Amino acid sequence: MPLSHAELEDLRRAKRLLEHPGLAVRLTSLLGRPIEGGLALLPKGAAKLVHAATTKTLRGALRVAVGTLGREARPPARLRHKLLAIGSGAAGGFFGLPALALELRSQGEDLSRPEARLACVEVFAFGGPRKSDDAAETGYFAVRSALVFAIEEAAQFIAQKGFVEEGAPVIVRLAGQIAARFSVTVSEKFAAQALPILGALGGASVNAVFIGHFQDMATGHFTVRRLERAHGADEVRRAYAEIA
Repeated sequence: MPLSHAELEDLRRAKRLLEHPGLAVRLTSLLGRPIEGGLALLPKGAAKLVHAATTKTLRGALRVAVGTLGREARPPARLRHKLLAIGSGAAGGFFGLPALALELRSQGEDLSRPEARLACVEVFAFGGPRKSDDAAETGYFAVRSALVFAIEEAAQFIAQKGFVEEGAPVIVRLAGQIAARFSVTVSEKFAAQALPILGALGGASVNAVFIGHFQDMATGHFTVRRLERAHGADEVRRAYAEIA
């Protein structure tokens, strides 16, 4: 069944968000200077530390995101979570986790389903394209395809045992795959904050861009999922590809 005109407009907006230039490009625009300068200021081995920290955070992120939420639909609290992120220092972007779950719910997701819960964390793999990216490997559907087996494996595990064993191999594997992409974006965030800019005001601005970036990724991702539930993944992917 083809998408209606209104649904095609929703999909067009989703594609604009999902294929928007990555965080580094947004931060370069904000700071007026290339983000590479900040990357050079990070300590040696910082990338490994960031990857380890993001992997650990992502393993617990799902429970944090949906553990206390009800299942009724409501609009996402984008502004409130963005304000928390702006004022919360270097790790402020992680306040976005509950906002992602609220975004899920506003798009009609059933949070009792393991796949819907996993989508809260899956969003962090969608960092947006970078100058050095190969589009064949980093486009929205390419990233989803790379994660599909790990998502299905984790969803089956959660359906059978519940999400109580955060150290289970299937959960660790999924978190590691997402962290491999997310940690690059987090490194870019810390690189921006390492630049000698406007002190606390600069850090607040970086946090605002960071959480806004992933809220955009969430809006686009959950819109696509809503349309897939109505029309099937193949039809939505075909329509997505045809959008200029």
